[in-house]
Amino acid sequence: MREAEKQTVKRARALRRTMTRAEVILWQNLRRQNLVGFKFRRQVPVGPFIADFACVERRLIIEVDGETHSTDDEITRDQKRTVFLGGQGWRVHRVWNTDIYDNLDGVLDGILYQLRQVHGD
Repeated sequence: MREAEKQTVKRARALRRTMTRAEVILWQNLRRQNLVGFKFRRQVPVGPFIADFACVERRLIIEVDGETHSTDDEITRDQKRTVFLGGQGWRVHRVWNTDIYDNLDGVLDGILYQLRQVHGD
């Protein structure tokens, strides 16, 4: 494993220990396989990036965005990240942390919809 890959894996492990409140809430629901049996992993290295959550089987990444993701710089960075991930065969579904707090069922429904769209179920 190259040094850059080792550093990304190390950073992913650290992020698993320091997830945001919204990420913890979503993870508690995703890890129980509440979404019709789909399996998710958390803080998954993909190239130089770390995806918040990923369903490897369906090549779907879930990104939890907070208020910092609304600045012009962050929007541009997120767009570049999404393009890279798409080039690697992943689809990216973004959710706001406030939606996780206020409308968790709606967030889970949206994720389930995306999971089904990947394979046209």
